[in-house]
Amino acid sequence: MSETGGEPEATARLQKLFEGHRLTPTQRRIAHCMVRRAADAPFLSSVELAELAGVSQPSVTRFAVALGFDGYPALRRHLRDVVPAAEAPAEDSYNEYQQAVQAEIDNLRHLASLLADPAPVARAGRLLAASRPLPVLGLRAATAQAAGFAYFARKVHPDVRLLDEGGTLLVDRIDAAVRAGASALLCFALPRHPREVVEALEYARGAGLTVVTVADSTFAPVARHSDILLPAAVGTGLAFDTACAPMLLGRVLLEAMCDALPDAQARLEEFDAKAAARGLFVE
Repeated sequence: MSETGGEPEATARLQKLFEGHRLTPTQRRIAHCMVRRAADAPFLSSVELAELAGVSQPSVTRFAVALGFDGYPALRRHLRDVVPAAEAPAEDSYNEYQQAVQAEIDNLRHLASLLADPAPVARAGRLLAASRPLPVLGLRAATAQAAGFAYFARKVHPDVRLLDEGGTLLVDRIDAAVRAGASALLCFALPRHPREVVEALEYARGAGLTVVTVADSTFAPVARHSDILLPAAVGTGLAFDTACAPMLLGRVLLEAMCDALPDAQARLEEFDAKAAARGLFVE
């Protein structure tokens, strides 16, 4: 589905509707699905929403009741009243591979709308730049995102520590970063969310670190243990989730961090000069 001009407003109103409600993990999954399909939500039947969210139809009904409605029809009527009108979605003519790509395009458009307010990313960039060392956490599905960020961040930040292995040593490595002077921790958290990531963030905050998290949703389990949560949706149309938006948000964070590091440009120029002298890259 393509995003309509009114979708950022529709997304904001949906998120406001969900605020203040204690939702179960299944209900958070439904809420996340509705936010991702904000323009379509008022037109979806309970069966369609259940299929999109990967839950049962009774779960959709219980979700509506948890929000204070008599049932899903009442919730859908409410959405049609308060969410900006959009054209009813047309039936897709794409094959399954094209649909997966289109879903990622929509995720990127949604990310672009969220970045219309750059303040949260700018604040996160300053926090990451000021932390010496800077621990970057990402386990399982999020390992690649964390490693990619750390690879580039090391070119401009003097001390980046990648935390990409769980187990009993993870807390030790957080403690070591705190002893060395770290003030912030960056976490990439993607579904399915490992329990040890949630526990590690809780521990990190207790140790005095400010936690910046890139997650797939504001309803992710890591949200309550994050000081700044930056959402970037993942695609779920293939056998394995796709994470183009989280990757791009990581690069945006790198840019914000570079803006906050006065010697970032000099470090990049120094690296380029050394790389040229060594013949490091094939032109």
